[in-house]
Amino acid sequence: MTMKRVAELRSINGIPAIVAVAAMTAACLMPGYTATATAPDDRSCETSLPDSFWRAPVDQLPVHPSSARYVASIGSTEPLHPDFGSGLVEGEPFGIPITVSDAIVPESTVTLDYAEESDTSGYRIPRNAKIENGPASSGDRHVVVWDRALCKSYELWNAQQQGDNAWHAGGGAIFDLRTNKLRPDGWTSADAAGLAILPGLVRYDEAANGRIDHAIRVTVPRSDQSYVWPARHQAGSAADESLPPMGLRLRLKNSVDTSQLAPQAKAVAEALKKYGAIVADNGSAWYITGEENSGWDNSQLDGLKGFKGSDFEAVDASGLQQSPDSGAVAPQ
Repeated sequence: MTMKRVAELRSINGIPAIVAVAAMTAACLMPGYTATATAPDDRSCETSLPDSFWRAPVDQLPVHPSSARYVASIGSTEPLHPDFGSGLVEGEPFGIPITVSDAIVPESTVTLDYAEESDTSGYRIPRNAKIENGPASSGDRHVVVWDRALCKSYELWNAQQQGDNAWHAGGGAIFDLRTNKLRPDGWTSADAAGLAILPGLVRYDEAANGRIDHAIRVTVPRSDQSYVWPARHQAGSAADESLPPMGLRLRLKNSVDTSQLAPQAKAVAEALKKYGAIVADNGSAWYITGEENSGWDNSQLDGLKGFKGSDFEAVDASGLQQSPDSGAVAPQ
């Protein structure tokens, strides 16, 4: 499971702590409320646009000049670890649950510790929204809501439910999935790199269909005090150029044999070759993130643990950037 990132960590990463700032304007739950809109089909709202950096192939891009140093700092002998699956680990579900909302629900009341770098209104979180590792978790406690009716992702970090329609969180962000707009430069999100979490999660339905067509969120133990496009924020432990910056793209080497993997693991490994992984947060080495889902076959996913850091290389993805404030990739 992901190394715990407790609430105090961000206060030492350059963000001053602010306690319970500004309750957000919210629509009240009305008696007899019923949903009034639904998404017409599952493909009407994707987790990212076709020209997003998340969906940009990196298998043909050049190796980064600092690749060897980055891999060594993350851990060249450390195993790849799928931080998602089915069932329980140490009594808790694992992976980041995706709460899918196909109906427009009332706006939620959310208070935030880090309101100065958070979106301060507009969250519509269903009553049944799940918390990462369960409601009793002491970990990152992410809440991710895929609102397919309005095509948005509502994302909270260190979330605590305080009523049917009220939440408190360390930080939060709302992403309009119909645009490639990035967060303001220097802003975090519910993730240290300031990126959306939803598009980088491995989803069970993708793996079951045998094709994952996007980059995958990955954590590293220590990062440099810098970030590269498309990241917007750093959470570095030191100014050390041997450490990976937030936003760094890593990929599984093309020479690595994935042919003997079981189907679910093979889909993940092939995505890591073609689309790579994006450094999104500090945590355990080579932990890639997927959704909590009972459909996962943990014995299949365990095949990914046979890979190690030396099977990866860092990618120079600078040529993908079209605009510093947009996640859209340049035409190739």
